[in-house]
Amino acid sequence: MKRLISVVLLAAVILTACGSAVSEAPTETPLYRDPAQPVAARVADLLARMTLEEKIGQMTQVEKNSLPVGAVADYFIGSVLSGGGGSPSSNTPEGWAAMVDGFQEQALSTRLGIPILYGVDAVHGHGNLAGATIFPHNIGLGATRNPDLVRQIGQATAEEMLATGIPWNFGPVVAVVQDVRWGRTYEGYSEDTGLVTELSVAYLEGLQTLPSGYVPAPGQTCLVAATAKHYIGDGGTLFGSDSPSGYLIDQADMQVDEATLRALYLPPYQAAVEAGALSVMVSFSSWNGTRMHANQYLITDVLKGELGFEGFVVSDWAGIDQIPGDYYSDVVTSINAGVDMVMVPQGFQLFLFSLTAAVENGDVSMARIDDAVSRILWAKFLLGLFDHPYSDPAYLATVRSPEHLALARQAVHESLVLLKNENQALPVDRNAGLILVAGEGADNTGLQSGGWTLEWQGVSSSRVEGSTILDGIEALAGPESEVHYNRFGRFDTLEGVIAPVGIVVVSENPYAEGVGDSPGLQLSQTEINAIVNLRPQVEILIVVILSGRPVIITDQYPLADAWVAAWLPGSEGAAVADVLFGEVPFTGRLPYTWPRSSAQLPLNINTVGELRGCDGPLFPFGYGLGEAASEPIEWLECPAIP
Repeated sequence: MKRLISVVLLAAVILTACGSAVSEAPTETPLYRDPAQPVAARVADLLARMTLEEKIGQMTQVEKNSLPVGAVADYFIGSVLSGGGGSPSSNTPEGWAAMVDGFQEQALSTRLGIPILYGVDAVHGHGNLAGATIFPHNIGLGATRNPDLVRQIGQATAEEMLATGIPWNFGPVVAVVQDVRWGRTYEGYSEDTGLVTELSVAYLEGLQTLPSGYVPAPGQTCLVAATAKHYIGDGGTLFGSDSPSGYLIDQADMQVDEATLRALYLPPYQAAVEAGALSVMVSFSSWNGTRMHANQYLITDVLKGELGFEGFVVSDWAGIDQIPGDYYSDVVTSINAGVDMVMVPQGFQLFLFSLTAAVENGDVSMARIDDAVSRILWAKFLLGLFDHPYSDPAYLATVRSPEHLALARQAVHESLVLLKNENQALPVDRNAGLILVAGEGADNTGLQSGGWTLEWQGVSSSRVEGSTILDGIEALAGPESEVHYNRFGRFDTLEGVIAPVGIVVVSENPYAEGVGDSPGLQLSQTEINAIVNLRPQVEILIVVILSGRPVIITDQYPLADAWVAAWLPGSEGAAVADVLFGEVPFTGRLPYTWPRSSAQLPLNINTVGELRGCDGPLFPFGYGLGEAASEPIEWLECPAIP
């Protein structure tokens, strides 16, 4: 429904989003600048003072590298973002804060002084920031099944973001992933709707809730804005269906009926709205052939109307460009569908011109513009940006603080899933005498962190500050034990020596979004060779898997005595060794069904049905040995699947 948010409605909304605002008597200053006024009144007063040019500027979000000098002020830009890898030349907390404050200074120099809202993908910690605490990706947090831990990670991430002056996180992903071939599987908590809902709300609350003892700005009720994304059904698209970017499954078509959409994919959004989410990001995907950015029924009628969402809706990266038709019609269609802020990473002037023309031509109403701008301003007031727009140096001490590193290690501990443990392979005997370690992932912080770390696609090197799994093994091995490492599992200098223990860390290369779509989920031949090479040189072989989703290990499974799914643990890789050596127990449980072969895909709790034995999964959803107390699987010699 197209409408202007009234002062009365805004006042009611504020009571349910993040907290409540305080109302006091007005002063002689402009009402919107008076921190003693209710947020609803400040929004209404400011909106009434704005020109069409200023309003459309507020609806525009631009990637920082595409902004000419002075453009924020010249075009009244409402939001700036850093894409993956969009760091300043000095990638330090101070360098980030200086950059963001510089954009903020431009915004505040305009006639009305409306602050920008700076956004970033801090999806597992503030991943663009060098030296940030990098937590396990959401797939690992799904394995923990610990909402209190996830809530704390949300707050820790918010603190390290605020150290750089950034108050808006493009997370959490609340996708209910149904096909693990999707390159964003690791950004989802699970294939189970209930688990996704529980953990995403916990993370959202961690980002937005003001911590105990925090002194807010007048009217401020949120710490950092969370973004429930991607609305709706990403993770449920059909493999091989139409994807404008040419990906295998990302940005493709979700082909389900409305009852399935509502039962499987909508509950996390309903819970996010009830928890006070300030923003929702629209998906690149389609629903039965209609691009989500053009779907007025789902955005306006369902999200804003039926669910009562009163925050603002933001597009994905140039997402409106994928709507059929010319650019002008893309702008008209997306805004009328209910998109409030459009991410136009490049070429923002064309968007400004097109939307202005659309209003002047009567193709977009002023009521729709005012509704969008009111929602954006409302979020900015609830974040306290009008009263405290600049970065706060007090947060600098939180970046890689001892408390955050301890939290990251705990998350790693609880995320590991023990898939197999025979011949008393685990825990590793620290006094084994000789421990052979193989696999590139054993000594590479980039591989263990995955995508969205320093760069959009992640890095395949140890540029990420932190500790490796090899570091942890070396630290925990007893004084009488030697640790030897060779990434290929070749220990020619030890010819004829059979070591008591061997550990291979196999890994996927980092990826993000559709670049990581995979038809087969196969381990690389290099990783397989490391297992094969090390097997005859050790009595006990342990394989640790670093991956953003279950991968096919069926053929290699009999070669190792123990298998451990470590997912993408982030910067604190040494914590993996804590669990291998028994310092802490295995407690993780699979957040996704683990397929036996790629021919079974998509395989999940909604498709597995009565499939058992060679027709069923290698490991079912929820499986995990150790304290998770699942029964070990019975190994089956199954016929090869072509």
